[in-house]
Amino acid sequence: MDMDSASSVVLQALTQATSQDTAVLKPAEEQLRQWETQPGFYSVLLNIFNNHMLDVNVRWLAVLYFKNGIDRYWRRVAPHALSEEEKTSLRAGLITNFNEPVNQIATQIAVLIAKVARLDCPRQWPELIPILLESVKGQDGLQQHRALLTFYHVTKTLASKRLAQDRRLFQDLASGIYSFACSLWGHHTDCFLQQIYARDEAAALSSLERTLLSLKVLRKLTVHGFQEPQQNMEVMVSCYSCGTGILEKLIFFCWCRQVGPDSTCREKLEKTIILYTKVLLDFLEYHPCAFIPLIQRSLEFGVTFERFIVQCMNLIKMIVKNDAYKPAKNIEDSKPESLEAHKIKTAFFTHPTLTEIGRRLVSHYFLLTEEELAMWEEDPESFAVEETGGDSWKYSLRPCTEVLFLDIFHNYSQTLTPVLLDMVQNLQGPTNVEDPVQLLMKDAVYNAVGLAAYELFDNVDFDQWFKNQLLGELQVNHHRYKLIRRRVIWLIGQWISVKFKSDLRPLLYEVILSLMQDPDLVVRQLQTENLFFFFKLTEQFLPYLESIFGLLFQLLQQVTECDTKMQVLHVISCVIERVNIQIRPYVGCLVQYLPLLWKQSEEHNMLRCAILTTLIHLVQGLGAESKNLYPFLLPVIQLSTDVSQPPHVYLLEDGLELWLVTLENSPAVTPELLRIFQNMSALLELSSENLRTCFQIVNAYIYLSATEFLQNYAESLCRSFCDLLKDITNEGQVQVLKVVEIALKVSPILGAHMFQPLLPAVFRGIVDGERYPVVMSTYLGIMGRVLLQNSSFFSSLLTQMASECSQEMDQLLGSVIEMWVDRMDNITQPERRKLSSLALLSLLPSDNSVIQDKFCGIINICVEALHDVMTEDPETGTFKDCMLMSHFEEPKLSDDEEPPTEQDKRKKLLALEDPVHSVSLQQFVYEKLKAQQAMMGDQGFGVLMETVDTELVRQLQEFLQGL
Repeated sequence: MDMDSASSVVLQALTQATSQDTAVLKPAEEQLRQWETQPGFYSVLLNIFNNHMLDVNVRWLAVLYFKNGIDRYWRRVAPHALSEEEKTSLRAGLITNFNEPVNQIATQIAVLIAKVARLDCPRQWPELIPILLESVKGQDGLQQHRALLTFYHVTKTLASKRLAQDRRLFQDLASGIYSFACSLWGHHTDCFLQQIYARDEAAALSSLERTLLSLKVLRKLTVHGFQEPQQNMEVMVSCYSCGTGILEKLIFFCWCRQVGPDSTCREKLEKTIILYTKVLLDFLEYHPCAFIPLIQRSLEFGVTFERFIVQCMNLIKMIVKNDAYKPAKNIEDSKPESLEAHKIKTAFFTHPTLTEIGRRLVSHYFLLTEEELAMWEEDPESFAVEETGGDSWKYSLRPCTEVLFLDIFHNYSQTLTPVLLDMVQNLQGPTNVEDPVQLLMKDAVYNAVGLAAYELFDNVDFDQWFKNQLLGELQVNHHRYKLIRRRVIWLIGQWISVKFKSDLRPLLYEVILSLMQDPDLVVRQLQTENLFFFFKLTEQFLPYLESIFGLLFQLLQQVTECDTKMQVLHVISCVIERVNIQIRPYVGCLVQYLPLLWKQSEEHNMLRCAILTTLIHLVQGLGAESKNLYPFLLPVIQLSTDVSQPPHVYLLEDGLELWLVTLENSPAVTPELLRIFQNMSALLELSSENLRTCFQIVNAYIYLSATEFLQNYAESLCRSFCDLLKDITNEGQVQVLKVVEIALKVSPILGAHMFQPLLPAVFRGIVDGERYPVVMSTYLGIMGRVLLQNSSFFSSLLTQMASECSQEMDQLLGSVIEMWVDRMDNITQPERRKLSSLALLSLLPSDNSVIQDKFCGIINICVEALHDVMTEDPETGTFKDCMLMSHFEEPKLSDDEEPPTEQDKRKKLLALEDPVHSVSLQQFVYEKLKAQQAMMGDQGFGVLMETVDTELVRQLQEFLQGL
């Protein structure tokens, strides 16, 4: 097909793919997907999006298909990779003309060119940068802008590559084009300043756009283009020079912003100012030593220009915190640049400056704003859950000022502690509710004392302050005093882990109860959030548990926002987790409410995740009683773990965890509980990071009801396992095989029968001497169970394997024993080591010449295992097997220990029947040797024993004395 007809066919498909009608859209998308790997497809797309006469939506779609194709087919090693000829032609076509009229498409084309540059520049595409530089110099306004846009995206992409070789290439590029990038930035900046001065706003806006793009290029080159920027003259000039440096330009732009008109430029001007501060912040982060000449001006600037206070505060914070600016403990060991930076900081942060900064941060920036107070009144739930965690200090004013305050306080605590304590002293006693300024000030100062709790440890007697001042403040019920009630609760939460006498706790619990009934929702909610700071699971707390749990449940019903309900549920979960089984009498109301909340939250997956977490802790707290929840619990697990249901994307991880704890705490299997396992084969197919939990769930079913479970599901499980073992890590293989091992342990006959298809691979792995020790250990654990507890199955497996390998059965058995003896050191678990010796001993007595031939190795393993499991009674000098368990004991639990789950009890009962724990190795060795002696006669047995090393015989006799 020629190029024109190909273009028309693709154009038609793209046009149909922009349709709103799915009947037209779907076939077109399918057709385009099939063409993705056809030679020439991307050349056609290039022609289409370069044709400005065509519909914008069609051109946009052509760019997207091209961009996706780069990710999939541009690399040489990719399946269906593009030919080198077509790539050469495409690269040339992408940079022939920078004249795209539509902004959004221009940006996409720039990103697309950058993606190709990431893979091909500079080796396969040496002409890209020279053509961009040439086009950026052009007189045509549109061409200049589009080339500059592309130049920025290419620079940004190349700067992001992190391999050492790529970084060297970028540094070579940077040194070659840096002076050009500087002059470009300087030129556009000067044009803007002249035009804004002349009040030519249209031209100024155009120049400002170019200033912004050229500064973005300069940022990447300056930060990532030089290992030692201070040694490059051009970088020094662009960053430090008095009249034209980055900081000088920033100050000038801030001045323009303050005195300039409320114009269309304003928004772009603010973006440019923020970008200037980002250049400084990046430079400071990546090259602290090169930044030293800028410290003084940056600190002065940061304190002067409040308009862009978040960026300025971050600048100050990074200078204060930077380890490169601190002298070593031993001054003589300090680097000269660290001493220089420290000197600049010390000269700047004088006692008066620090006092002013500390007071100003607290009394100006910590005050709640009118907007915040209005939000508290109008939408208390949203006010209470305002996001202040994570990285919010980088962008939001309040968290930014709090982080700066903490860093400055930490570094200059000797100066700032008296300043803060003086502010506290001035606010002693209750504050007049008619004085809003004083209320806000007290809130701000208490905030500072809470943030600096660890720094103030030695300077504040918090217990006295709590009794004499704070307790009284919590009892002022006036509506306006809610500000202080909320802050004092938070303050106690900050200090309680730092310094708080335990005998004050009952007093605190009384306060908690009253504040959880506060008329103000924000106060109630904060009290709820701080709850788990406030209580320790002690006798002191238990009398309050019923009331507090009731009030928590009440709040959960009162709040309406999803985020708020999630927070309250989180606290409820923490309380249940902390008090464990002692919660049982109080959960009735919650158990009745959760099904209703689950139904209401159908559209809110994150709230459903919070409900799942609450249910996990609830099931753990209820133990066997959780069976009463099954009518609600099992459908929830079913939905959350069904990969054919869309919500599983959000709910799966918590759903699996809930499924697991439900099984672990289940007193007995139910048909419904068994039925949910139908979800498992699809989950195992996913092979995701949840595989480990899936295996734990399978194990839990085996412990709960091996016979019913294996009869229903072992066949499909075995198929899933066979598929998994083809393509899984060694660690994954071990997890799969452990499930088989547990099935054999719980049900030796049925387990071997059901997992029969997996066992030949295990057998082969042993004979071939599997290299990975942990896998080999698991193989031997499985084979040990079969040999010891299902010997007839072992015989049939041996027959099958001998036939497959065209070997004699005896010869193959000899190979297995030999490898077992050789790889005994791979087995580290004492249980498996004892199992190996029991299994190999079970071959005795035998007149088989191969077994007799390997007798020495079998005895070797037995003596090793005896060393592992035998302990000597110091009084009698006799040995006993320490792995024997005679009866089931309820363990004595300390306060912080979890009670055993139903599964723990099942494992204990199972252990009582397990040969590893019910058969004395010492006795078993003795009986087997006696039987072998009886079979062979004393003389023949004597000859056999002579094949064993004399030292081993001596050790064996020592272990067997007294029998």
